Amino acid sequence: MSYTDAIDNLLEVISKDYYRFSAKSEYCETIQWAKDRADTFRTQLSVSSGRKYDKVIRTDNQTSVWGFVVKEDGPKFNKGDILMAAGWSAPATNKARGNIFDEYVEVKWTGPNYLS
Repeated sequence: MSYTDAIDNLLEVISKDYYRFSAKSEYCETIQWAKDRADTFRTQLSVSSGRKYDKVIRTDNQTSVWGFVVKEDGPKFNKGDILMAAGWSAPATNKARGNIFDEYVEVKWTGPNYLS
C-alpha cells in the first residue's frame, strides 16, 4: 500500500469512528442521519504536508489538528507512525499511537488516543 493510500485509509477510519459515534447519539433519528453526518465529517478532514510530518486537520466552524503522521523513518519513529498533536504545529513525540501501514486501533474521530 502506498503512503497516499494509507493516509486516505486513515481518513476513512476516522470518519467511520465518527459514524459509530453519531449512530449511538441520543439525537440519532435514523441510520441515514448518522451516515450523512459522517459523510459531512469526512469532507472536513484534510492533510497538510510539512517537512517531517503530515498534519491531519479538521475544518468545520473552526480549524483543529487531529494528529500527525511521520513522513520518513527517523531515529525515534518509523514512516507512517501516528502521533498525537501537542499543539497546532508540533506532535507529541513521546510515543506513536499506531502506524498507517499496520492494523491500528488507537485512533478515534477526536484524535489519536491518549497513552494509558
